[in-house]
Amino acid sequence: MTNPIIDLHDINVTFKQGKEIVHAVKDVSLEIDQGDIYGIVGYSGAGKSTLVRTINLLQKPTAGAVTINGDVFFKDHQQQLSNKELQKKRRNIGMIFQHFNLLNETSVIENVLFALKHSELDDDAQEKKAYELLELVGLKDKAEFYPVQLSGGEQQRVSIARALANDPEILISDEATSALDPQNTNQILDLLQKLNKQLGLTVVLITHEMDAVKRVANKIAVMEHGQIIERGPLQKVFLQPQQELTRQFVGGSLAAVDTLRAFDLDHLAADEELLQLVYNGNNVTKSIIIELYKQLGVEASMLYGNIEILGGQPVGTLFVVVKGNQDQRQSAIKFLQDNSVTVTKIDDRRIWNE
Repeated sequence: MTNPIIDLHDINVTFKQGKEIVHAVKDVSLEIDQGDIYGIVGYSGAGKSTLVRTINLLQKPTAGAVTINGDVFFKDHQQQLSNKELQKKRRNIGMIFQHFNLLNETSVIENVLFALKHSELDDDAQEKKAYELLELVGLKDKAEFYPVQLSGGEQQRVSIARALANDPEILISDEATSALDPQNTNQILDLLQKLNKQLGLTVVLITHEMDAVKRVANKIAVMEHGQIIERGPLQKVFLQPQQELTRQFVGGSLAAVDTLRAFDLDHLAADEELLQLVYNGNNVTKSIIIELYKQLGVEASMLYGNIEILGGQPVGTLFVVVKGNQDQRQSAIKFLQDNSVTVTKIDDRRIWNE
């Protein structure tokens, strides 16, 4: 098993506000593997940006340990690298923000060249690389434009090109799509996904927009009041949220809950059981319920169904009531699992009596 490229252990961040101590981050541990697009979701003030800024020590923790790509940045309440070493290591971590932070008085190409000023490349090689980066983000033809001549999405692309100037392995996106319209948002997210695949870039995506995470992330953590309250693979967290805040974010599950509440499920018969079925890939187009009846004679009444695109893959979810004796129901569950369907038995009280 490989070590995570980002390892945050028992991170605490506190601030003084007058006489009060504010706990912005409380005992958070987080591991992010190389190649992940890891979405960190939460409302404003949840602590997600503060947590992620500890990765490159733009925010020093009050306590905890920060290890990046095997290098210990922070431990035992103090920075473990000299400032010069830290500055060098930070070049391996690119950052983009909601506000593009471009130099408005200089051209697009000069904005990218600015990020290369500490490079060991000579001037010609720097210029060549800057043009290559602009081509990578789809803006080579606008190299001589000024930021004011670009759309918001194009300005963010310049920011991304600049963040990639020192060939980082990690790219932190801190609410980078929040100021963009839906079309530009999707284009930027698709670009981040392309860079993740093409360059092997590890992306940390901080956002309050669940649709952004759904589109590109493979893993997710949900933060509230400085703590991670839920985490895991995107599909698992999205389709089987355990916390109320997570259910608010994913939205789709709320529709399922509202639908289920419309049925009188408090009094399921002794031979009935409520199941959640999750299926993806080729199974999305299969008539699983019909096959269940044909092969086993087990009836399944569909109460709610939906298909989502999660991380670029179609994923279907069904809530069904299966009817039959205990052996028949167990056979039905095995049949579904053998057909690559994830089956979860649902305690009705857990869902609609909260």
